[in-house]
Amino acid sequence: MSAGHTAVTTPVPGEPVIVCETPQDECGVRDVLDRLGDKWSVYVVVELTSGIRRFKELQRAIPGNISQRMLTLTVRRLERDGLVKRTVYPTVPPQVEYELTEMGHSLTHLVKALADWSIAHRPAIAASHAAWDAAHPGATTTA
Repeated sequence: MSAGHTAVTTPVPGEPVIVCETPQDECGVRDVLDRLGDKWSVYVVVELTSGIRRFKELQRAIPGNISQRMLTLTVRRLERDGLVKRTVYPTVPPQVEYELTEMGHSLTHLVKALADWSIAHRPAIAASHAAWDAAHPGATTTA
């Protein structure tokens, strides 16, 4: 992205936070949200902040029982995006290690900020859920 491509400033009421050159362009935000909005990518990034992990170590460390296939797809996508580096050692069976790239490490600050925001607002969100549910008995929020 060029320096003039997007402008992110302090929000002004009624003004968009992110301004792209064209509405169709989306400033590349959609690509990033697609990757980090999936179920497993943030868990992989968070786990790799601790350092290099072998495949099985990574799989065991991620909460939620990620399958081998899903972890393979997730790290492959993160590798393609340049966030994860995969190293294969010529052993039998092959030993594979994963680590964050410099760009992947730069993402960890944003993930931490999101986690901090989530922790700080969890009680307010829970209270909002309870109030909405009480005001809308029987309504469902799933599509």
